[in-house]
Amino acid sequence: MGDRRDAFADRREQMGYTQESFGLAVGVEFSTVGRWERGDLTPHPYRRSRIAKALNVSLAELGALLTPPRQAPIVDVVHPHPAEADDMNRRDLLRLFSVTGALLALPADEAVAGDVDGLTAAAYTGRVDAASAAEFAQFNSHLWRVFALSPTKAQVLPLVRTQLDVLTDSLRRPQTPGVRRQLCELTADLYQLAGEISFDGDRYTDAAHCYTLAATAGREATASDLWACALTRHAFIAVYERRFAEAIPLLELASNLARRGDPALSTRQWIAAVQAETFAGLGDLDACQRALDTAAEVQHMKGLIHNGGWLRFDGSRLAEERGTCYVNLGRYDLAEAALTDVLAGDLTARRKAGVLTDLAMIGVHRRDPDQVATYVNAALATARHTGSGVIARKLRGLQPNLAPLLTHQQIQRLDVEITELVGNRAT
Repeated sequence: MGDRRDAFADRREQMGYTQESFGLAVGVEFSTVGRWERGDLTPHPYRRSRIAKALNVSLAELGALLTPPRQAPIVDVVHPHPAEADDMNRRDLLRLFSVTGALLALPADEAVAGDVDGLTAAAYTGRVDAASAAEFAQFNSHLWRVFALSPTKAQVLPLVRTQLDVLTDSLRRPQTPGVRRQLCELTADLYQLAGEISFDGDRYTDAAHCYTLAATAGREATASDLWACALTRHAFIAVYERRFAEAIPLLELASNLARRGDPALSTRQWIAAVQAETFAGLGDLDACQRALDTAAEVQHMKGLIHNGGWLRFDGSRLAEERGTCYVNLGRYDLAEAALTDVLAGDLTARRKAGVLTDLAMIGVHRRDPDQVATYVNAALATARHTGSGVIARKLRGLQPNLAPLLTHQQIQRLDVEITELVGNRAT
């Protein structure tokens, strides 16, 4: 590691920096600079442009400074078991719940010790300027894209947790009011992503904690749309667990907040789509149809109506959402027409499995074991491939409905396979 240390440290010294002054310039503790130079730690991507600027080098040149010219000897590394690693990530996330919750609960002038105006220059280490906040936002967006493209969503959690550590540490330090508001927005954004990962992993309590913190951070940022989306995600947990009445108050609050938000965004229409599924679960066809009509307004909106992260509603899912509503309402003829068309389109694995499960439910209603087997087999294959708790939950909801068809051998086999996946048994 000595060659790496010499290259990076020599350049820092050539530019006239001590470790302390360099840390101040790039927004980290001096001990972090030392860890970079020893090779114990690599700077996060969002910091690299600022580091390169301070050293007056290109990003490629910085990469060379950070890379040792020869490989260290290969040693055996003991990797934790996947389940153990998952538990470690979850414990770290739970720790962040406590820290972030406390920081958001404190008034801005009490979130850090001391008077901002009276702090020494060294105490300003960790202050975030507008350029750094923009880099944080860019990295958040990158994480949402990685999440969308990852077949196994849990793989993204370590990256999200690391970024949440950075944001939480920044909130702990004195910031200008404008930057603190930006940091609260970014925290609300990323806790929604953490909630999505927990939701996909069938950890609804963890997801609910994430969405609660996201809502609190959105409120602190006075970002109505962000706040409303966090509440909607929280409500969707109740919808997915078929506790529809519990979702109504949260969705009403979210809808009221969305009216105070940006009318150019599709927040209000997305909330309406979730409300439609809620009304369908309660058997209210008229209210469901009104909500679907409101959601369909998204098809006439122009411009940038979503951000691809905490708000992704663009109307492309309306047909499958309408089909799900019709299944819940028992209107299987209408549901099948909508869902069959959707299945022919380009769907993500999780969306496709949801459509397959709904079509299997229609097969159950028709007492058609062949239709049920076709769609459930495909959904099971997707669940095994992705490890998605969302798909497993859909199959768990379908399983009790298989009881009337258990005289058929292929349905008995499917019941066993679903039991192995989710731990239920149709009776």
